[in-house]
Amino acid sequence: MKSCLYECRVMHQRFSPRVHRFDYRIFLFALDLDELEQAPPRLAFFSINRRNAYSFRDHDYLPVHEAKFEPSAARAEAGPPAATTPSRPLRERVETYCRQQGVEIAGGRVILVTLPRVFGYLFNPVSFYFCYDRAGRPVAAIAEVTNTFREVKPYFLGPDADAAGRGEFRVRVPKHFYVSPFSDVDVAFDFTLRTPGDRLAIQIDDYVGETRTLTSTLTGPRRELTSARLAWFTLKYPLITLRIIALIHWHALRLWLKRVPWFAKAARAADQRALYRPHQSLQLSDAS
Repeated sequence: MKSCLYECRVMHQRFSPRVHRFDYRIFLFALDLDELEQAPPRLAFFSINRRNAYSFRDHDYLPVHEAKFEPSAARAEAGPPAATTPSRPLRERVETYCRQQGVEIAGGRVILVTLPRVFGYLFNPVSFYFCYDRAGRPVAAIAEVTNTFREVKPYFLGPDADAAGRGEFRVRVPKHFYVSPFSDVDVAFDFTLRTPGDRLAIQIDDYVGETRTLTSTLTGPRRELTSARLAWFTLKYPLITLRIIALIHWHALRLWLKRVPWFAKAARAADQRALYRPHQSLQLSDAS
């Protein structure tokens, strides 16, 4: 199988306005979308679009067929949102999204690094798509960020983000997304996404101007995707999605106790742009 697992260490370190660091261990799936659609893997604990211990649901990802939220002023300039169309298979949505950014990946591979539903529960702070052209060259990457409000925002990294042509995509872009109450929405994300091989190596930094305020890394070795490995990881990392969201709230409490400034989501509604599945707090703020 081309699909595999990565056993990873996640590290977050905040540099300002207070120092705070933590790390934890997880595992992620690296799924070849063609392999899923054409020849679903026969694994005891993994299923596609049906219930299992680990369930990959196509509609959980890249909802670019849905209307995109923009605050009133930005929407007035951009015109009315595109009409919602029925969802196509994920592979087609990735191809169309890349094509809209000027990159053609038809006939090439798409590797999705993610954590699917675990016993029916889904939460992915970020999923990564690594896109290859027909000749097998990495030509684009997508970081699909999801917050605890279940809002989704994709960030596209095209060929110009891989200046050296080595499959290492790097770009700094405005965030314009509410990820944490302790990080402003108008800072910048600095992505460094290396195409996965024997190891996974990803870094995302927050910048205020030229000052780095936060760094997050995701690193770890490749493991074979087998029923035995999934059974072992289920024991080694029990209820992993619940653990991730519990850690998010635990460290949010610790930051609050350290008196790190925070702001409510609705307070900066106009600066949250180009996202999908908006929370009702944004829609109410927009309507007012």
